[in-house]
Amino acid sequence: MIEQIPITAGGLEKIKAELKQLKTVERPTVITEIAEARALGDLSENAEYHSAREKQGFIEGRIQELEDKIGRLQVIEPLEGKLEKVVFGSYVTVVEYSEDGPDVKKTYQIVGDLEADIKQNKISVSSPLAKSLVNKKLGDIVTVNLPKGEKDYEISSISYELDA
Repeated sequence: MIEQIPITAGGLEKIKAELKQLKTVERPTVITEIAEARALGDLSENAEYHSAREKQGFIEGRIQELEDKIGRLQVIEPLEGKLEKVVFGSYVTVVEYSEDGPDVKKTYQIVGDLEADIKQNKISVSSPLAKSLVNKKLGDIVTVNLPKGEKDYEISSISYELDA
């Protein structure tokens, strides 16, 4: 059986957009770069040619990787409105309790491994924090074992929409 990869609908669209960009823009561009570098003559000492070929190899590898993953992606459908429990795709606002300073409130979206991006507050469903939050309810306090030690978080809101 083929291993399914969970993803949100938005994550799937980003992957499809990247694949389209690679196939319709970057692949033709690098082919042109290779042709132009070839026209310069001796390929054995042609840095532009070797650079373009290396770039082409990266692009082709990324296209294959994305096409393989798209075939295994399983879009987890969104749930509407307020949620009773934390689930895949939901936005969870937590209060991080701190003994050293003020408590910190953050909102995360629980997403698949392919679309996790901490800069955008998207955490992987397989991360320690997400594992601790999944199936918990509003008001629950979870303790998460992190590399720096244990941290306590209280769930202050759960929704499927960021602005809900």
